[in-house]
Amino acid sequence: MNVKPKQGNKMEESIVFAVAIIVFSLIVVIKGVKIVPQSDLYVIERLGKFNKILHGGFHLIIPVIDSVRSILTSREQLVDIAKQSVITKDNVNISIDGIVFCKVDDAMQATYNVVDFKNAIANLAMTTLRAEIGGMDLDDTLSNRETLNAKLQSELGSAATNWGIKVTRVEISDISVPQEIERAMNMQMEAEREKRAIETKARADKEAVIRKAEAFKQEEVLKAEAIERMADAKRYEQEQIAAGQQEAMRLINISMMENEKAAEFLLAKDRIAAFRALAESGSTDKMILPYDVTQMIGSTSVLGDAFFKGVSNGNSNNA
Repeated sequence: MNVKPKQGNKMEESIVFAVAIIVFSLIVVIKGVKIVPQSDLYVIERLGKFNKILHGGFHLIIPVIDSVRSILTSREQLVDIAKQSVITKDNVNISIDGIVFCKVDDAMQATYNVVDFKNAIANLAMTTLRAEIGGMDLDDTLSNRETLNAKLQSELGSAATNWGIKVTRVEISDISVPQEIERAMNMQMEAEREKRAIETKARADKEAVIRKAEAFKQEEVLKAEAIERMADAKRYEQEQIAAGQQEAMRLINISMMENEKAAEFLLAKDRIAAFRALAESGSTDKMILPYDVTQMIGSTSVLGDAFFKGVSNGNSNNA
């Protein structure tokens, strides 16, 4: 009679134990399974000591024994440099701020070598910025911002390496100067712009005068060359005319030597041309005499001169 209850209790205990085992197994599985996103890094400790780093994907750890110490991201992060007052080398008080771009390069060092790497980088950036600005004049600070960025990146990168952080770049966001300095700078820039404008206009006027002089010089050169070419052409023309006349005279002499009538022919040809021109002119104050008449008149005038000369000589003898 008492055996059946004992057997029933044992079965109940077995069921409870099995359920407990199943629940414990489920808890172990749930606690031990870690699905890590692609951009995250899980730092795992085993019994309080660093064990490993889990990257993106499916992982199993031992619950209770293993634990997640920290979760970091492998993506680039921004660390803001708070605005602060800095004194330049020439004793000008300016306000400056910036941004540091960085990413976790070693998750173990970023976890164990520094409490808060973002805060550490921000404080280090502020300290480095004050030191760099203190060694630069205001003009250099405003004009050489890229150089300042490079120096900050180099200084921060060297220190952040011990924290497992890689500084990719540093950007100075804003540099503010006192109002009186800003007004003086604006006046200086305005004067500089006016100076450049005057210098530009002066250079333009100078170039215009030079171009005008060059154009005038070129024009005069072209004129001189044209006159020289015209003189050469005229000289060539005269030489050709003279050569033609010389050749014509040579041919006439040869013709006259070969034919006695050639001279009379040429004279007769010229007289005919002269008579034609006189007839076409319509002139009424000219008289044309034959060649024989003019010859006779010429002879008569010669005889008259001789006669009158003889008479005058006789009268002088009689006297």
